[in-house]
Amino acid sequence: MPLAYNIYNMIVIQDKEYGGERPLYTLHDARLERVTIHLGESSIKESGNIEAYDCTFQGKYVFWECRGFLAQDCRFETTARSSLWYSENGRLVNCQVDAPKMFRRMKGIELENCNFTDAQETLWDCDHVSIRDCKIQNADYFGMHTDNIRIERLHLDGNYGFQYSKNVEIRDSLLNTKDALWECENVTLTDCEVNGEYLGWYSKGLTLVRCHITGEQPLCYCEDLTLIDCTFGEDANLMLEYSTVRATIKGDVHSIKNPTSGSIIVEGRIGETIIDENRKAPADCTINELHAE
Repeated sequence: MPLAYNIYNMIVIQDKEYGGERPLYTLHDARLERVTIHLGESSIKESGNIEAYDCTFQGKYVFWECRGFLAQDCRFETTARSSLWYSENGRLVNCQVDAPKMFRRMKGIELENCNFTDAQETLWDCDHVSIRDCKIQNADYFGMHTDNIRIERLHLDGNYGFQYSKNVEIRDSLLNTKDALWECENVTLTDCEVNGEYLGWYSKGLTLVRCHITGEQPLCYCEDLTLIDCTFGEDANLMLEYSTVRATIKGDVHSIKNPTSGSIIVEGRIGETIIDENRKAPADCTINELHAE
């Protein structure tokens, strides 16, 4: 392995190119600067305490079984799929990620100011995640089965986001995602815009604060749902079916159908309230309009 110098007890590798199978396998305590990892597999597998700056990754399975790594100002190209699995304490800062299926079965992930262009099946079965100032696109099934997530200023485009996840806080974010937050538990969204059909079905302990929600049939089959000063788009019809809910809603809503229990206060007009023979016990939810005459 060509070494440039050693500083702060770290091996420093600069301006090098590697490819093939496991070229830097079991590398520890190393700083990579302007390194290119060409096509191949498992280039830095079974490693630890790695810092990468201004590096380019083209091969698959780069940081597998890695205990502690930082990638800053780096590029993960389309061929670098599945580059971050089975690792702990990984941080990406100012990175461009064009490969899918990143982050599986990992614990301790920080993403800051990163752009993901093909985030399909990304962030699965992970724990303790922080995301700040990121744009994540083509992100079907993003964040599935992932717990203890803290998010600020995320722009997410992709369906089925955060399904089956627990203990999630999302603030100041834009989520364009159909079937999001299904069967999630203990999730809070604050000052967010959420666009997509069938939001939050079968969730438990979902809370939305000052959020704007669009899309058909939102928030059905929910248990212990809380809405605080939220607004809904004109297409948000047949909402809250079979949900237990405490809600204060700003503005008008299209239609409410068969909520199970709790209370709903709409500070506007309700286009239609549907309480029919299909309602479920205890069927005692109170619904009130507070619009001005």
